[in-house]
Amino acid sequence: MTSLQLAASTLTDAFGRVARDLRVSLTDRCNLRCTYCMPADGLAWFPTEDVLTDDEVVRVIGIAVERLGVEKLRFTGGEPLLRIGLEGIIAATKQLRTARGVAPETSLTTNGVGLDKRVKGLAAAGLDRVNVSLDSLDRERYAALARRDRLPDVLAGLAAAEAAGLTPVKVNAVVMRGVNEADVVPLAAFCLARRYQLRFIEQMPLGPKHEWDRSKMVTQAELLALLGEHYRLSPAVEARGAAPAEVWQVEADADQPGGRIGVIASVTAPFCGACDRTRITADGQLRTCLFSTRETDLRGRFGLARTTNSWPRCGRAAMPRRRRPTASANPASPNPSAP
Repeated sequence: MTSLQLAASTLTDAFGRVARDLRVSLTDRCNLRCTYCMPADGLAWFPTEDVLTDDEVVRVIGIAVERLGVEKLRFTGGEPLLRIGLEGIIAATKQLRTARGVAPETSLTTNGVGLDKRVKGLAAAGLDRVNVSLDSLDRERYAALARRDRLPDVLAGLAAAEAAGLTPVKVNAVVMRGVNEADVVPLAAFCLARRYQLRFIEQMPLGPKHEWDRSKMVTQAELLALLGEHYRLSPAVEARGAAPAEVWQVEADADQPGGRIGVIASVTAPFCGACDRTRITADGQLRTCLFSTRETDLRGRFGLARTTNSWPRCGRAAMPRRRRPTASANPASPNPSAP
């Protein structure tokens, strides 16, 4: 394939950014009720008939990989482990070949509940690695944040993922002022000791509408200051590229072997200019930015179930509407909470 042909078959926006990383939401449902993500009573879930079937998901992924230049797939939710057909979807994905002739990279973002029971099947299906959400190592505080007492299950899932070879195991932690700041250093120590890759995430305006308060967000600068009181940090040598996390190397000492810790500073230091991600929601909507409220209906309007030709066209047509690269996030924008 020539460079001109390759450019013509990719999801390229008006600013020259190419989307090679596709986030696929497999369900809007979740078995936790994290305070920063949804109301205590949950949300109005999609009717089952509105959610893409396994065959439709595989078709979307196939077109994305084989015709639109996607090279990485991340399966998300809601909680993707609630999807019964998850292993089959992953196995079908790994049978595909990118424009470079290799299988796409696959990862799973999960809250970790039940991961230990499915991890062998996921690894056998071809899953490459996992990102597990863990906001506290204190059981009481974890239960208050998740509104469910499931910390032991999450820790079991992390251990099982490592044992199954789904490495590097990545841990995502959202830190909120007055809630779990005390967990920053314990989480770092926990992950460094096990060689997990920890990513702290600035709380984004993606949870219950009108409930995000910037003053409660712990910023990247504050996180680094807390970590700097206990560890010697230096910026990672490797170029960041399109990765959402800025990474720091932690120097080894008598208490820990060293490693890496990242911060995803979507609010105070957005990485929009290098973003290579786009998203398919559980009900078949194409969203070109996590913060966007504009969607393109791949299933209903463009007949996903009827033809393989319509959604590549509408996917490319949606890309010029992608958000302009910005130097600051816009927390005043409407909450785009649909998974």
